[in-house]
Amino acid sequence: MKLKPTLLAILMGLGIINGIKGQDWPNLSQFQEDNTKLAKPTANENRVVFMGNSITIGWINSRPEFFADKPYVNRGISGQTTPQMLVRFRPDVINLQPKVVVLLAGTNDIAGNTGPSTLEMIMDNIKSMADLATANDIKVILSSTLPAYKYPWKPEMQPAQKIINLNKMIKAYAEEKGHIYLDYFSAMADELNGLPKKYANDGVHPTVEGYKVMEPLVEKAIAEALQN
Repeated sequence: MKLKPTLLAILMGLGIINGIKGQDWPNLSQFQEDNTKLAKPTANENRVVFMGNSITIGWINSRPEFFADKPYVNRGISGQTTPQMLVRFRPDVINLQPKVVVLLAGTNDIAGNTGPSTLEMIMDNIKSMADLATANDIKVILSSTLPAYKYPWKPEMQPAQKIINLNKMIKAYAEEKGHIYLDYFSAMADELNGLPKKYANDGVHPTVEGYKVMEPLVEKAIAEALQN
């Protein structure tokens, strides 16, 4: 559809068209330079990419010692949803040639960070990322979405039951396809199916103690993936 000159001028004046053209919606630029600098894995390197949102990037910020001296690559971006991760999955995961990918995603979709999203839509994106990984000989670890009773930035949302339902779907899909299901939820949820203060001050983003609960669980999952 061609826009009339007057309408085109108005839209350009409002910055709408330029904004759409110039927007890096999946934030492909975030790790572009880091990816270029990252050397290819050596023959015996068991590279693992951690793909996710603020919980993933917060992990290396809060617990850098967990990632130090390990072939772990963190590619979490704060606020991201599964469609954004799917768009950047090739440059931020596949092209880095890992043996394993640890995918932790879904809570921001439930919060509606990039618009309304059903659990089926979330699963479609998770399945697509898993399919891409499998097609490139990358072992897949599908993490449960972490518990959350309330989102500080979306207090009207009631995510707890949706997260439980999503995790059931993730687990069922992992079992169906032979992927590893990494269950953080059971180890961290309180009686409200949220994250207690000791694990997350804001009820969403893990504290150091929260990450310390997650670390042995992911290490076990990674060891299992590398053996398969």
